[in-house]
Amino acid sequence: MQAWQEWGTNVEKLAVILVNYNGKQYNEACIESLLANQTSFEQKIIVVDNASKDDSIRVLKERYGTDTRVELIALEDNYGFSYANNVGIRKAMAEGADYVLLLNNDTEISEDMLTQLEACAKRHPDSMIAPKIYYSDHRDVIWSAGGKVSPMIRKVSHIGIDQVDRGQFEEEIEIGFATGCALLIPRGVIEQAGLLDEDFFLYYEDTEYSLRLAKMGIPIYFCPKAVMYHKVGASSKGADSPLCAYYIARNWLICNKKHLRGRYLLFLVYYVINRSVCCLFWLAHGKAVLVQATWRGIRDFQQSRYGKSRYYG
Repeated sequence: MQAWQEWGTNVEKLAVILVNYNGKQYNEACIESLLANQTSFEQKIIVVDNASKDDSIRVLKERYGTDTRVELIALEDNYGFSYANNVGIRKAMAEGADYVLLLNNDTEISEDMLTQLEACAKRHPDSMIAPKIYYSDHRDVIWSAGGKVSPMIRKVSHIGIDQVDRGQFEEEIEIGFATGCALLIPRGVIEQAGLLDEDFFLYYEDTEYSLRLAKMGIPIYFCPKAVMYHKVGASSKGADSPLCAYYIARNWLICNKKHLRGRYLLFLVYYVINRSVCCLFWLAHGKAVLVQATWRGIRDFQQSRYGKSRYYG
């Protein structure tokens, strides 16, 4: 890929990082929506493949192998969301990117999303920016209008989730949490706060990063005019899966152990109640495999087995 430095120094450079794992059916729509955007950024798309088994790399090479706007990086194993994003971030930073956009490949962006993110970033320099995200199959229903963090146990949640958009979330505001589905991060923030935490493999890396920024006094802003659409749960097969149950059970503990300190015991009380209710519900509906995954996650946390699971990944 041609280094950005050779293109001149007057245009700010944006690296969009897509992590692919068996996402053959999603990649092209996502990439084409990016390439169709009009923006003053000099845009490069870096696709980092986590050893997909669905022929993703062959298809991507056939479609974009000669396109200088798209670079493909094939990893030899599935190293997880954080690791693959970090590979892309390091590549982008080494080549002079001014901004990095972490974007799920099971998404499509509106035709002016990059322009709107850029404008928001200029209004709020040295801040992380999050767009408004709708469900892909219900494009008037909100999946995330930013995120919030509860005051005591630092539990994160999406603002506006499952609400029909009637204009109730049109204010550009500072938020406590931004989903890793789409994060615009200026170079200076990455240099100050570092990369994603690879202890997680999948899930909670965005929560940890948001909490890390908050500790450092780095704001996160919600940009309602920047719009995109998400095929929720496409890469992980949805919330009702052993993979999801395992990584949520384990990584929630890891994240809050890193950040709660004096309130960690209070969180553990809530955690035990929350996971117990989930397990009872799953047992009542014949989903013992999710209970097994949850207990494996808790056990691996207790034994400090972080990163990629022996069972799921």
